[in-house]
Amino acid sequence: MNKIICFFIFFIIVTSCSFNQNSKFWSASQNISEEKSSNFKKIFVTEESLSQELNSNLIIKLDKNVNNNLAIRNYYNNDGRLDYDGKLKKSSRYKFSRIENFYQYEPTVSFNKKNLIFFDNKGSIIQFNHRSKLIWKKNYYSKSEKKLKPIMQFANNGKALIVADNIAKYYMLDLQTGNLIWSKKNLAPFNSQIKIYEDKFFIIDYSNTLRCFSIKDGKELWNIRTENSLIRSQKKLSMIIVNGIIYFNNSIGDISAVNIKKGELLWQLPTQSSLIYEAAFSLETSDIITDSTSLFFSNNKNQLFSVDLGSGSFNWENKVNSNLRPTLVGNYLFTASIEGYLVVIEKKSGNIIRVTDIFKNFKPKKRIKIKPTGFIMGLNNIYLSTNNGRILVIDIASGKTKSALKIDSEKISRPIVLDKDLFVVKDNAIIRLN
Repeated sequence: MNKIICFFIFFIIVTSCSFNQNSKFWSASQNISEEKSSNFKKIFVTEESLSQELNSNLIIKLDKNVNNNLAIRNYYNNDGRLDYDGKLKKSSRYKFSRIENFYQYEPTVSFNKKNLIFFDNKGSIIQFNHRSKLIWKKNYYSKSEKKLKPIMQFANNGKALIVADNIAKYYMLDLQTGNLIWSKKNLAPFNSQIKIYEDKFFIIDYSNTLRCFSIKDGKELWNIRTENSLIRSQKKLSMIIVNGIIYFNNSIGDISAVNIKKGELLWQLPTQSSLIYEAAFSLETSDIITDSTSLFFSNNKNQLFSVDLGSGSFNWENKVNSNLRPTLVGNYLFTASIEGYLVVIEKKSGNIIRVTDIFKNFKPKKRIKIKPTGFIMGLNNIYLSTNNGRILVIDIASGKTKSALKIDSEKISRPIVLDKDLFVVKDNAIIRLN
């Protein structure tokens, strides 16, 4: 009986519904109307970067003070004005095996008095003096590790050399002999500056975790994990230390403050909208620097920030498109944009007071491909390196490019000054200019 009732109900439904225009199983087709674009708000808006000069005839006068305190320069990431006025007339090279994909990384030279420390493509660490005489050469990688061609970062305290690399290894050497003291493995590779503070040192790994280690044996003392992204750029992360507090950035643009002694997070400041976190692989942030009360940094999203160290709040934000480490001298903040403009900013107000076109002498077709890779400030000139192997000599007072020296045809690093010599690094050599 039940089967008969079910069949009868099914028959009624089928016979009362059809797929013709008059049936109500499908509604009549209608044209879809477009809403006016004014009803929509763009989530990702491309900000226009600096593309013209401002107050280009303004002369900047700086005091004659130079920054000779190496410890403060290291903790604050601010070289300031260096006691250097090189003529760059002669050059020599210390050659080593070529580092593959050098253009993707920002390896730096470590100093031991007048000696320099760097590495080659096979994982060997080299210490040599400023006249290119080899002091020692050491390699502590297995055959399988050498095939991975580790990229290293260095820091030393005058006695020991801390090494961390992009294959998750970190270790310590005797600075004078190069002998291995201890060696450890981390859960994730490293790609950040290394800071040594008293009996501890700090590194940020690819999981956006700040790790604090003991210098004595490499044991991890504490860590602070910040938000991570699935994909991240190769841009090296940075940190500063002020009055027992370490401030650091991560790959998605967050700035965090941590008490060194307790390993406690004091504050954290996001600088990017959560809507673009998954686009973090394209974010390239400059090194953060400080004057001990505020920190300053910029990025390739056309943002330059000043942040109060105590509260973690923004002092100001300006539109400057740069992934280069800026420099503070007195009341002025100097930086160079990706497009080739030298920008001078009043550090307290954030007002841009002068913009000069330092790439003006490059032909338009070539200029598009040229990017600055870093700069330092001497007594009278700014020395800026590029990804096509040039060093531009720029007058500080006027902001005008005085000369462009061809050092190589490929990327060279941010300049480094030791004694009265200027050094830049390329994929297979360290170049000394005097």
